[in-house]
Amino acid sequence: HFSPVVRHDYRLGIPDSAPAWHEVLNTDAARYGGSDIHNPHPVKPEPHPAHAHPTSLRLTLPPLATIWLRPA
Repeated sequence: HFSPVVRHDYRLGIPDSAPAWHEVLNTDAARYGGSDIHNPHPVKPEPHPAHAHPTSLRLTLPPLATIWLRPA
């Protein structure tokens, strides 16, 4: 996400494969000098199609950062 704006409620389509997802890396974390915008743990899929997938995660995208999610 290469924008200086926080994106709340961003939907990311995922395959229906895991009951929850954990944020394992966030380059906006305070330990990296960021503003510490993050997603609660765990993030659970919702039955809303997005990006050609049957389910999606509702995420907060931190500004100018990368997040890495792992299925639980």
